Amino acid sequence: MKKLIPLLCCVSALAWADIGPKKPGPTAKKEAPKADALKSDIPKAELTADEKKKALYALGAMVAQRTPLASSALTEEELAEVLAGFSDAAMGKELREKVPEVMPKVDQFLRERQKERAEAEKVKGAAYLESQAKAAGAQKTPSGLIYIETAAGSGATPVPTDTVKVHYRGTLINGTEFDSSFKRGTPAEFPLGGVIKCWTEGLQKMKVGGKAKLVCPSDIAYGERGAPPNIPGNSVLNFEVELIEIKGKTEGQPK
Repeated sequence: MKKLIPLLCCVSALAWADIGPKKPGPTAKKEAPKADALKSDIPKAELTADEKKKALYALGAMVAQRTPLASSALTEEELAEVLAGFSDAAMGKELREKVPEVMPKVDQFLRERQKERAEAEKVKGAAYLESQAKAAGAQKTPSGLIYIETAAGSGATPVPTDTVKVHYRGTLINGTEFDSSFKRGTPAEFPLGGVIKCWTEGLQKMKVGGKAKLVCPSDIAYGERGAPPNIPGNSVLNFEVELIEIKGKTEGQPK
């Protein structure tokens, strides 16, 4: 296990320093768990063989999910090379490459692969936006936002200076879910002027109690860089949004 810890640190270091959340996209902040809570999660009994197997599998998945590997679209042959390096380092074997010397090429490879994926997303996204603009009830704005009301609200309408309380679900155009307050079981609250432009614009078309689908072109979402590892560059995003409350406003009060 001592051999594995440096490996995890090295792999984690591959992630770029600035790929974390930009503007809350929108994502509710989570408080760090208290020390007592962490302590209570430690199992009392020793792990069974099956539990160890599950833990090791989860460890491998965690390494991939928390680095650019999760969004680099590796081929089977490329993944085999990654696993070979992981295995040699984890088992304490002599490495066939000098990692510090090759790191610049690692960074270059990941950037090239991200760029390739972003270009592919751009093509797929354009076709998807065209189809969504023809959907029943769709409104396309000058920014490119496609707004589809799914349930009319009757309350107030927010402005960028308001803080809103919402439930939402975000998906890629292939249906992959990358965020959901519904799944967390808790509505999110955030300043409307502090999120991606698509949200700032789209929610100003809603009234409290209403529901809508926002189809967000990449240039008013996360742009060419995306938000790795879950959102590739140039991604068109779908958000199902329910506007629950405007903080500081009385429900039904006009704007």
